[in-house]
Order: sequence, then C-alpha cells, then structure tokens
Amino acid sequence: MPDNDDTTRPEADAPDALPSFNEQFRAAVQNTGLGKVAPGEAPSGHALVAAIGGVRGLAESVLPGLAFLVVYAITKELVPSVLIPVVIGAVFVVLRLLQRQSLVMSLAGILGVAISAGLALITGRAESNFIPGIIINIVWLVGLLVTLAIRQPLIGLIVGFLLPPNEDGSHQDWRADPAKRRVLTVATWLWVGLFAIRLVIEIPLYLTAQVELLAGIKLITGVPLYAALLWVTWLLVRTVFRREGNAAAV
Repeated sequence: MPDNDDTTRPEADAPDALPSFNEQFRAAVQNTGLGKVAPGEAPSGHALVAAIGGVRGLAESVLPGLAFLVVYAITKELVPSVLIPVVIGAVFVVLRLLQRQSLVMSLAGILGVAISAGLALITGRAESNFIPGIIINIVWLVGLLVTLAIRQPLIGLIVGFLLPPNEDGSHQDWRADPAKRRVLTVATWLWVGLFAIRLVIEIPLYLTAQVELLAGIKLITGVPLYAALLWVTWLLVRTVFRREGNAAAV
C-alpha cells in the first residue's frame, strides 16, 4: 500500500471547521460603522469618513434621497421622483462592477431604493416612499431597547467583539468594569435617541403627507446625524478604553 494512502490520515480530507458564532458575529461587527474604528484610537476625520463608507459610500447614501427631494419639489410627479433614485443606485452598482469593488453597499442601497419606489408606485402616494425607512428605524429602536433591558447594551457587545477575547474566549470583559459598562450603556441610549428622534419627526410628517419636508428631514437626520453620533460614541468609548483596541484594529 502506498505510503501516502489518505485512509491512514482521515484528517487530510476533513472539511475546514465552520466559523463559530462568535467569529461570525465579530466579522459582522467589523462591517458596522463603529466596527471600522479602533475603540482606543484617537478620532480623526479620515477614519470617520471611512467608517461611513468613504466618499463613494457617502454619495451612495445621500444622492438617491437628494434626487427624490429635488425632482419631487420641481415636478410634483411621483413616477420620475421615485425612478430617478433607482437609476442613480443602478449607476453606482455598475461603477462598482466596472471597478471590481465590493457590491454589498451598492446592492443594499439599490434594494432599499427599489422597495421604496415600488411601494410608492403601488399606493400612488409619494409618502409611501418613506415606509421602509420608518420600519427600519422602528426595528433598530426596539432592538436597542431589548439589549438595554437584558443588560447587554448593543454598543458594549460591538466594542467587546472589536477587542481581543478573554482567556475563556469571551468578549464580555467590559461588563466587569463599572466605568466601561456605564459608558457603553450611555452610548447605547444615545443611539436609542437617534432612532427615536427620527421616528418622532418622520411619522407625523408621513401621516400628514408632507412629502418635501419629510424628504428634507430624512436627509438631515440620516448621514449627518449618524456621523455626528458615531463621532460622539467614539469619543465616549475612547475615554474608558484608550489604546486597548489597537491590537484588534490591525
């Protein structure tokens, strides 16, 4: 029998072990805005822009909504107002394909824009374009409140998975430190405030069909408010973690 018979080494053909839940969650966390910055790193404008997707990501987030607002304000016509943002989203997808860049952000963006446009066209009401965004804000608000209710604030979970695990493989070291636990809880409440503010403003505007004002408010409370809160969260986290996160950022 040949010396290299694989039957004597079954491990040779064994499939690679599937990633654990912790590994999958850590990978997901690293794709979030906060996941793209190191907890102990000094905040910088460049890192903040990178955390919100870079200049391309910023354009992909803002231009479809801005196009809807401009076209609707000028024409008051539903069809061009919802279809032009879809075209813009498709252009970004094509550009990423041509440049062989990741399509995740572009595909997610055009999917959201297409669903919003479809709802508006089906109902014949321009304000229906904002239903998906309102639902997403509700889901985030409820999710954040649940993590606070079970004493596992979401920002704490995210930051924990950005740092090296403990000896037992867990990412819960911050829970044993009252200062860290307090700051991460406060940071999570700030994000609760973000989604609550959006809903408090947008739902009445949706119910009263104030389309142009709703579109403008959505732009203001979208990327600008998100970026500002991401910066504040970064500053808060840094006060208690300092340079601890550098090893995880490599």
